[in-house]
Amino acid sequence: MTLPYEDRTQAGRELAELVRQAVGDRDDLLVLGLPRGGVPVAFEVARALGAPLDLMLVRKLGFPGQEELAMGAIATGGMRVLNDEVVGRGGVDAATIEAVTRQEQAELRRREWLYRGNRPEVDVAGRCVILVDDGLATGSTMLAAVRALRQRQGEEAPGRIVVAVPVAPPETIASLREEVDELICPATPDQFGGVGRWYRNFTQTTDEQVRQFLGQAWRRESA
Repeated sequence: MTLPYEDRTQAGRELAELVRQAVGDRDDLLVLGLPRGGVPVAFEVARALGAPLDLMLVRKLGFPGQEELAMGAIATGGMRVLNDEVVGRGGVDAATIEAVTRQEQAELRRREWLYRGNRPEVDVAGRCVILVDDGLATGSTMLAAVRALRQRQGEEAPGRIVVAVPVAPPETIASLREEVDELICPATPDQFGGVGRWYRNFTQTTDEQVRQFLGQAWRRESA
């Protein structure tokens, strides 16, 4: 593993080998990419594992006026996670949090229809679910995804939750590791400075690209 990664495709291929070593050869794997940037990475992981690919829809709650800073996140199913440190330090009131939440819920619903259409929600029951993103900063979005899966009870619950990302700061990995069954991250630089710093090409993944990756993966599964 050498940093920076060339792009999300290369990062996904390198990550896939580590995931394969960690999960072994099993027939209950399911790879869920976090749109949009996590989908190209997840595509490579799913292809290498011969596993189905689907989505875990999560939206960051951006700090007002500094939207790249996550003060929390929401996920499909109504789960919301707040970063108390960012909220407290920034003095964000409840009304502002609710307004940002409503805005992001609308975008989450838009993307769900755009990416999935009428395709049924994927069944995670009893499966080894691998959540993939292109990197973590605060970890709020991934934490929301993990907790959205954890809130499923009984026969609907996944059997195992694995998080796999190409790069993240050490403190984020340490806190998130307590929430999952396994965490795979080959690069944890101390001087982090944002996910994009660790890619030569970090252009934004488009909605159309997400649809293309999913379409290709779903056609492969059907074949």
